[in-house]
This record gives sequence, C-alpha cells and structure tokens, in this order.
Amino acid sequence: MVKRLLKEPLVHFFLIALAIFAMHGVVGDKSVPAPDVIVVTASKIEQMGSVFTKTWQRPPTGRELKGLIDDHVREEILVREALALGLDKDDTVIRRRLRQKMEFLVIDEADAPVPTDAELNVYLKAHPGAFETDPMLAFQQVFLNPERQGDAIARNAASTLEALATIPSTDPASLGDVTQLPPVVELTGKTAIAQMFGGEFAEALDKAPVGQWIGPVASGFGLHLVRVTEHKPGRLPALGDVRAAVMREWANDRRVALEDRRFAELLKRYDVTIENLAVARTVP
Repeated sequence: MVKRLLKEPLVHFFLIALAIFAMHGVVGDKSVPAPDVIVVTASKIEQMGSVFTKTWQRPPTGRELKGLIDDHVREEILVREALALGLDKDDTVIRRRLRQKMEFLVIDEADAPVPTDAELNVYLKAHPGAFETDPMLAFQQVFLNPERQGDAIARNAASTLEALATIPSTDPASLGDVTQLPPVVELTGKTAIAQMFGGEFAEALDKAPVGQWIGPVASGFGLHLVRVTEHKPGRLPALGDVRAAVMREWANDRRVALEDRRFAELLKRYDVTIENLAVARTVP
C-alpha cells in the first residue's frame, strides 16, 4: 500500500512542495527588511543633499541636512502607519498623499475643542508681535540724488542737515534734488513706508525723535534727510478686535503641537538608524 502510494506522481509533487515550504521557513526571505526598522543610508543622504544643491544652487548646511533627514524619517513612519491602517486601499496616490492622510487625522482632533476667552487672551499676550497694530508715522523729507551729487553727497548732506537744524526759517522744499517722492508724508503705516522706501528706512523713522531733522537715511532711491512730525506707536489690540485672527493662530499652533506629539509617540515604535556620512560632518 505504502509502496504504491510512493509511486503516485501526485504524492511526489506534494512531498516536493512540502520540502520547498520547509526550506523557505528555515532560510527566510532575506530581501524583506525587518519590520519597524528604518535605515537612512549614506546614499540616501547624499541623494537628498544633491537634490537640495540642485534646487538652491548651494549645498545644505548641517542644520538643513538634519532637517532633510528628519523629514525623510517622518515621511517613512507616516507612510508605514498609513499602510498599516489600510489607507492605501483602492487609492492610487503616491506616498506623500498617504503621509497627508495620516496628518489629516490629527487635524480633526485639533479642531474639536473651542478655546475660552481666557485661553485666547493668554495666547494674545504671549504673541504680541503677531497682532500688534502697525506704528503710524508722518514725516518730511529732503531727497539727495547719489547720481547727481556724486562724491560730494556726504558733505552736502551734512551742510543741508545743519541748515535745517539751526535755521528755523529754512524751507525744506527749497533744498535737495528734484524728485517725484512726496516732500511731506501724512500719517502712514510703518509697513506701507517700508514698501515704498525700504525696511531700513522705515526702521530708522520708527526710532527717530519727533520734531528733529536726522540723516542721511538711505532708501532704495538714495539718501534722505527726514523729520518725523508725528509718531503713533503700535499697540496690542483688545481680544474683541482681533478675535478671529487669534482664534485662527491658536488653532493652528494647537494643531502643530498635537501633530508633533502624535508623531513623537509613533517614533517610539521605530528603531531609526542614520548611517554616518563623512561629508555631512564637513557641512557647517
């Protein structure tokens, strides 16, 4: 009976298949990486650095290279978690879309609570620079054209400034070079002044004493002698005046914090290896 069974082709096929299955279990598939292990290879780091260099026409700094590596690890973890949740089912989008899906899960949680007025007031006072009203400035200006003045511009600026400061009857409109710039600027926001004359010019006016001629102050047009006639400092508005903006920024900061906290929890489940790259140590 046994001998007859051993002669059957079907039995031979079954025994061969069983042997192959057993060998596969012992040897294993060496091409499949160990689960929950992320290795950022030196070649991958070089590739990221090369892409950065081509994009920005310079090599990344040490901080920027670390940021690229951290972002790659974040993407790898979020993609794996997305796949584990089955977010890729019936979906043909690329890996970055899977990462976005994982991040969108956090947004729903971040949008749930409604902050109290007390919480919004604390946030408003902790971030005054984001909500302060723009300083307002009014000023007079005498323009000195570098192309016309040439090497004498510094000397002429000094003599003109002395005349304005010591002779009260001096008419500013009679001094300086012809220009289409207004000789008198009424109360205008500092941001608008910066857009017209440049950031350094606006900063100089913001720090200038009211009622006193100063200069020369450089702008994108040339040099100016200026006299601030009125200065209204920026102020922190009441919550009722900027509630929508404070609410928006509060919610955004909370979402970012929640996303970082969730990612930190996911990161604990992974063994991340960053291969040493000699060139990375030479990058400032």
